Amino acid sequence: MPSHVFADRPAPQPPERGTVDALITRTRLLRGDMDAVRRDAGADDDDVQGRWQRALCDLAVHHLDDLGTHLGQLKEGLPAAGAEPFAGEPSGHGAHAHPGSGGGPASLLSRVGSADWNLLTDEVSWSDELYQIFGRPPESGPLSLDELPSVVLPDDQTRLTAMVTDCLVDGKPIDGEFRIRRPDSTVRTLHMMGEPGLDSDGCTASMWAVLRDVSDLRRSERTVRETEDSLQRRERIASTERQVAVELQEAVLPPWRGPVRLPQGGPAALDLAAHYLPSAAPSRIGGDWYDAMALPDGQSLLTVGDLTGHGVGATSAMAMLLGALRGMAVAGIAPGALMGHLNELLEASAQPALGSSVCCRYDPVEQTLAWAQSGHPAPLLFRGGTGCALTPPSGVLLGAMPGTAYGQAQEQLRTGDVLVLHTGGLTAHGADAPGEDGLLALAPRFAGAGTAQECMRMIVEQYGHTERQEDSCVLIARVGTP
Repeated sequence: MPSHVFADRPAPQPPERGTVDALITRTRLLRGDMDAVRRDAGADDDDVQGRWQRALCDLAVHHLDDLGTHLGQLKEGLPAAGAEPFAGEPSGHGAHAHPGSGGGPASLLSRVGSADWNLLTDEVSWSDELYQIFGRPPESGPLSLDELPSVVLPDDQTRLTAMVTDCLVDGKPIDGEFRIRRPDSTVRTLHMMGEPGLDSDGCTASMWAVLRDVSDLRRSERTVRETEDSLQRRERIASTERQVAVELQEAVLPPWRGPVRLPQGGPAALDLAAHYLPSAAPSRIGGDWYDAMALPDGQSLLTVGDLTGHGVGATSAMAMLLGALRGMAVAGIAPGALMGHLNELLEASAQPALGSSVCCRYDPVEQTLAWAQSGHPAPLLFRGGTGCALTPPSGVLLGAMPGTAYGQAQEQLRTGDVLVLHTGGLTAHGADAPGEDGLLALAPRFAGAGTAQECMRMIVEQYGHTERQEDSCVLIARVGTP
């Protein structure tokens, strides 16, 4: 019922029917588009991102439904007394339909009702929709302002009393929410807007209000907030795990990147350089490693490898495996037998994983390279302006098959040779990537390079600025004094 405050103002003219029809059509189209977006969001309850997207879609749908309802009311105009909100509406959407249930027009209209409390005559007038919102049969009559708090939840009674008092005493408009408990024990959240009605002397004579059931809307907003909080918590946890994985990786891998010489003296010493190339996704920190170290017998260890998985689990498993590899190399175990022991270690690990690796043992006196591999790209040998992959000995992925024997190969090296060891992520990052052929194509440039560090710069120039799906390590060894 309109407020008496505005009785002396001219009534606003209703909008033109064509304009409202156009808005209704656009709203329906948007509603259909939102349904499509909602379906695309999926239904995996374990996916926090998906739950957040679905909650936002539900919230948008509630707003669009309400907008469609209000536009429909504008189009139909003020209904005649006693008329149904929509003619021809099927039974089941009548006076006692549950607010917010179903998607028909009557269920949407039942979310909004009006009331007028006359303070001079104690008369109370409720719209049919307000009876539906309160779940109250019309024959029981409307609630007076004194009776209204009896259905309001105790926590909200003080708020409602304050709003009504401010309106009646100070003439302030009402704009607030409270919760009610219906006769069927369900709790609904109502948003009330209203104003005092003044008599000719300017005294408060009545109060009118429009009450809207916003339960579903608030529930959707709460779901959005909860999923956002859950998503933010998961992102914080992921960020912490990434930081731990990075710190663990930095603690395990050698601190040097080059240049390094192993052993320290001699014409056939190895000039070394290494580089770690991260993946395009910062969260995909894997179990890649590289290492080179001088051994007690004067030989040198060269190794690169990769474990499946990402994050702290992968880097901690990598730390365990690399520590074992170093210990066995120092103990003088040959590469083939060493791979067998690593395979058994990974098989017995509490965290099952698969790994691939290349393990090389370089003898500077004989200039020979003994090496073994476990399902890993073979080392690339560059000599005299050409390059090729070494023929790999037998070997399967670490952790794939217990009791597996790993073969061992030996390669005679020469002064000036360049060896490139890398993990698979370097070349496996897209159909348009240079791949291993791109590495071999660098052979003429390597021939003119004076150090391993110069060769590494060429690789980084070619591969360092492309997006890769996985992180990667590269280890370069150049035979002889630069």
